[in-house]
Amino acid sequence: MKINEVELSNVAVRRSQYPTDNKPEFLLIGRSNVGKSSFTNSIMERRNFARISGKPGKTQTINFYKVNNDFYLVDVPGYGYASASKSKQKKFGMMIEEYLSERKELNQVFMLVDFRHKPSEDDLLMYNFLKYYGVKVTLIATKVDKVGVTQREKYKKQITDNIDLAIGDELVLFSSKTKLGKKEIQSIIEKEVYGSIS
Repeated sequence: MKINEVELSNVAVRRSQYPTDNKPEFLLIGRSNVGKSSFTNSIMERRNFARISGKPGKTQTINFYKVNNDFYLVDVPGYGYASASKSKQKKFGMMIEEYLSERKELNQVFMLVDFRHKPSEDDLLMYNFLKYYGVKVTLIATKVDKVGVTQREKYKKQITDNIDLAIGDELVLFSSKTKLGKKEIQSIIEKEVYGSIS
């Protein structure tokens, strides 16, 4: 998939601010600091388009990145950020729930988890929450480059033993540094948006 054009099209906190052009959408979700911005930049083939912050909890809106004028990557606030106030966490939760329950354009979810760690309670709750809404989920294990090749099967098993993937959902190992998994993700998007892989 060739990326020709990328723009931050809409920044939303409510449904009335979502795009209205009915293009397919792919939701990016994960714990704060799991590497969503690096993932987004890698998939869009842009170096610093989605801002990478050393400070977790930076994203506080739903950001719609329009790609090739054909589809959207949709970034939402990270979950499990301990320093966010209870009221802010609740607000983020309601924003995400409104999007999931109302958005017919949502094609599937890319849920990011840190490959180095056992999935957290928040990760398990989020996966089950997504399945409650009946959306297709591709689990993306980020920061794979930080684990030695000989150890990777063990870490992969740690994820699949804890998150019981539904039929049709899959796990993709990903690294924004080595580009592992990038083509696989782009192929998933390409197949869903264009119906074929070039």
